[in-house]
Amino acid sequence: MPVQYPAGTIEEHLRTRKHAGLFDVSHMGEIDVRGSDAVAFVNRLTSNDVTKLVDGQAQYSALTTPSGTVIDDLLVYRLSGDHLLLVVNAGTTEKDWEWIKSHHDGASVELRNASADYCQLALQGPDAESILQPLTEVPLSEIKYYHFRPGTVDGVSGIVSRTGYTGEDGFEVYAPADRAEQLWNKILDAGNTSAPTGVLPCGLAARNTLRLEAGMALYGHEIDDTTTLLEANLGWICKLDKGDFIGREALAQQKEAGIKRRLVGFEVVERGIARDEQDVLVDDEKVGRVTSGSPAPFLKKNIGMAYVPVEYASVGQPIKIDVRGKLVGAEIVKTPFYKRAK
Repeated sequence: MPVQYPAGTIEEHLRTRKHAGLFDVSHMGEIDVRGSDAVAFVNRLTSNDVTKLVDGQAQYSALTTPSGTVIDDLLVYRLSGDHLLLVVNAGTTEKDWEWIKSHHDGASVELRNASADYCQLALQGPDAESILQPLTEVPLSEIKYYHFRPGTVDGVSGIVSRTGYTGEDGFEVYAPADRAEQLWNKILDAGNTSAPTGVLPCGLAARNTLRLEAGMALYGHEIDDTTTLLEANLGWICKLDKGDFIGREALAQQKEAGIKRRLVGFEVVERGIARDEQDVLVDDEKVGRVTSGSPAPFLKKNIGMAYVPVEYASVGQPIKIDVRGKLVGAEIVKTPFYKRAK
């Protein structure tokens, strides 16, 4: 996945917000879990409640350590009661695979790292449905958010999922890896890529700015093995009442005691751009660090996310960002920064 295509990051970002963008995210990892214990096994490893899924539904979740920190965030797809597909981050696929295998513990499941078998194309934006529908017999309008259907796209068998990482409506198509080029070209052709309102191929930079505007966490930035789900405002995928799972006890204790730091969003109010890893200060004292910072092309603001002590985590709290030795004013704001109209 290139950083950007010829149109450039800003145009890719704006086209996705206003019309449609196409992302080749085939580098993501896929782990296949089959067997009579599939649901119970994945439920033990992840923080969300897998038992609540029905066939054709997906959920956002996390693999957690015994201390409640994050090994990775992932999507769990339920194809049937004995078949789940886990979609994990590219850079953590091998780590995740080894972790999952190490917790097999005699469960009646068959595990397979199927990452090389799949391509994954994400068509995102308000025009995504109208572009994709002529290429598939799957009735896209009937697919609810975080649900999916098996079917064909341009004659290629796969899965069409109403999910994404941009804050827009859209679809992710999973298909055999050797059909990626066919599907990529067909979707671009269907989206009339040469038109000012057509679909654009989008790279890694636009994927990052889009997810940041939408307030979505990125592994290795907002979440990692030093941050807990509660600190990262991901308590909504932390189902403490579902029964035991790895990290549950630590997370329950942290919830009872109260977190000491929290992930917040901020908007730069003075001239300057906050970047990842820069220091956050209150009253000239360092209190945290920027996890992600960037100009927001659609909002036309400079925004970011950071961990700060809870006493400085309220909306409206003034902070300073150390931008290459210059203290630049910012203010904590409500997230997500951008939310699409329903």
